[in-house]
Amino acid sequence: MSSPALSPAAWLRGSRRPSWLSDPKVLRTEVLAGLVVALALIPEAISFSIIAGVEPAIGLFASFTMAVTIAVVGGRPAMISAATGAVALVIAPLNREHGFGYLVAAVVLAGVLQIVLGALGVAKLMRFVPRSVMVGFVNSLAILIFLAQVPEMTNVPWPVYPLLAAGLALMVFFPKVTAVVPAPLVSIVILTVITLAAGIAVPTVGDKGDLPSALPVPGLPDVPFTLDTLITVAPYALAMALVGLMESLMTAKLVDDITDTHSSKTRESIGQGIANIVTGFFGGMGGCAMIGQTMINVRVSGARTRLSTFLAGAFLMVLCIVFGPVVSDIPMAALVAVMVMVSFATFDWHSIAPKTLKRMPAGEITVMVVTVACVVATHNLAIGVVAGSVTAMVIFAKRVAHLAEVIAATDPDHATVVYRVTGELFFASSNDLVGRFDYAGDPDRVVIDLSAAHIWDASSVAALDAVETKYAQRGKTVEIIGLNGPSARLHKTLSGELTAGT
Repeated sequence: MSSPALSPAAWLRGSRRPSWLSDPKVLRTEVLAGLVVALALIPEAISFSIIAGVEPAIGLFASFTMAVTIAVVGGRPAMISAATGAVALVIAPLNREHGFGYLVAAVVLAGVLQIVLGALGVAKLMRFVPRSVMVGFVNSLAILIFLAQVPEMTNVPWPVYPLLAAGLALMVFFPKVTAVVPAPLVSIVILTVITLAAGIAVPTVGDKGDLPSALPVPGLPDVPFTLDTLITVAPYALAMALVGLMESLMTAKLVDDITDTHSSKTRESIGQGIANIVTGFFGGMGGCAMIGQTMINVRVSGARTRLSTFLAGAFLMVLCIVFGPVVSDIPMAALVAVMVMVSFATFDWHSIAPKTLKRMPAGEITVMVVTVACVVATHNLAIGVVAGSVTAMVIFAKRVAHLAEVIAATDPDHATVVYRVTGELFFASSNDLVGRFDYAGDPDRVVIDLSAAHIWDASSVAALDAVETKYAQRGKTVEIIGLNGPSARLHKTLSGELTAGT
């Protein structure tokens, strides 16, 4: 479904008064959700900074500016955008080979490209993503979230495991007591207090890297503003723009399904571009929608508005700058427990239930498996979505190709034969069309009735031309009847123009 156009005024003010202004319960939910997400963002942002080859503060600054900006200009309320692993992987070679200034320039250019792509309607391509790809996307991101926690659960002191188990137990059972405070926040606080009070030596957030002590300062990228610079950063910027948009739009669609609400994908595309431009000018590494933290915000904490997204970014800087020493003491086991729970809640267990698999067509299962396999193998959600979508298209084309039928009927005096063609004629189905006629045995007059068919592409027109040519070589005439409007126009435009020498 295409997104409705937005006026500049509607872009900023929205169509309704925010619910958190009038409902204290909503306000509490949004505030606490933002705090939980901010805590979960810190180790993730630091880890992605390491992948990109930059200081931890760069990833934290990017998470701050992305979240705060997208909360205002984004199209999907409650979705979290921050520094991500996919973006880090794309821009890491540029930083390694040319330096940090070029990385920042690529982030700004990627933002510009995202705005252009958003304005051109790239979000409309989401309609071509099949449901089986979406299920594979959801399941693969759940697997990736879990796999990202494995290093934090291996080769660690033994107290990590009981802390992890305690954190999971708290998140399972605490909601049965009360839902006023998010269970992940309770788990983080309790485990932190236990480790500090008992002096338990386990890996902490502080072990991931130093937290920033001041807000980022805006500035221009430290690169020569020349054509050579543009040529250097453009390929990385384009790759970042495409990967960021794909992950953001897929995540937005997932949140739409979870919340049973609609969001503007065009606005989200443009908003991602604006957020990356702002992030680049503040010296951040760029980013896109963050799936794990979005699930914490929406599915685990129950947030539904832009306030939680804004506060996630704001709290992130407050926690780093004001409460840095305290945050550094949070055991990684507490945050790992949260992410493991998110992984479990995100996975679509119904999709792999034996009852579901028995009823699901083999093609749908194949598409889902291909999507998951590609994502897990490459750790890139964008590659998996593309591979799954292409597989779905191939399976669909193969299936539809067999729907075109040709039935011949000869009149009593054997002077005319009528071939009735039914189905969709396109490159896959039309390839077999030429071989469905009896060129030598048919009478001198041949009628091809296409009233129950539709011509979709040049391949079909070329196939019909080939049929006419084969009959003409034997001195027989062909009449094509029954074309609907679009098919007739396409046939009239292309017929006789597709063969060399005509």
